[in-house]
Amino acid sequence: MNDAFLKYLYGQHQQCPECPSPEAVADFFTELLGVLFPDWANRSFDSAARFELHVLNLKEALYEMLYMRPNRAEMQVENKADLFFQALPEIYARLQEDVTAMYEGDPAAQTVREVIRSYPGFYAIAAYRVAHTLHQLGVKIIPRMITEHAHSRSGVDIHPAARIGHHFCIDHGTGIVIGATSEIGDHVKIYQGVTLGALSVDKADAAKKRHPTIEDRVVIYSGATILGGDTVIGHDSVVGGNVWLTHSIPPHSKVYYRQERASLSEEPRETLALKTPKP
Repeated sequence: MNDAFLKYLYGQHQQCPECPSPEAVADFFTELLGVLFPDWANRSFDSAARFELHVLNLKEALYEMLYMRPNRAEMQVENKADLFFQALPEIYARLQEDVTAMYEGDPAAQTVREVIRSYPGFYAIAAYRVAHTLHQLGVKIIPRMITEHAHSRSGVDIHPAARIGHHFCIDHGTGIVIGATSEIGDHVKIYQGVTLGALSVDKADAAKKRHPTIEDRVVIYSGATILGGDTVIGHDSVVGGNVWLTHSIPPHSKVYYRQERASLSEEPRETLALKTPKP
């Protein structure tokens, strides 16, 4: 490397001398998950005082990560850390609902503890709930680092800006993508390989709603792709496997692929079937 390039790289480091590393952010999340759920704890506590001290240390770690951000002057760092930890009871309550939804929604689940300890869907949702709270507080970059950590571990990609309701169930999980402006209602169940994406990737559309809305009590089976900010999947609907949707469907609908054959000599072809409730 020549001197000019080395000076350029050094200048970049000077602009961000103590930026929190991805590893530090991931460690914060996993330690926090261990506080909320003992099954994820990597240490034991012999007194309530030691446990409280551990929580205070985590709060200090968050404060330091927020303070190390280059644009920390834009936010009240200590206040944001306080507000986040005040929100932990609500995050915990939401996650308990999600665990219940995954346990009740998966016949293979033997216990709630099994869901917490081993389900990638739980890990991804936990990361999302934490990251979404930070995102709502106006924290930049760190929420995305948390969900990308979970993405690398679980195969589930949930943008922290997405809005997800109560009792969210992810079954299996691998390959799920939930875009930034997605809106998901209550009691929704999503299987592996589902994409809630955008019709356009034009940077000019960054401020627009680009991802679909999924209303309450919808089931989306594996491999389904639902695109577009104007696309609404009505409540109590079922979207079958490998379905590709770029338009809305009314409540209580069922969408699936079926094979049709005009004659015995013709190859079967797949068509999209939509069943809607009678008026």
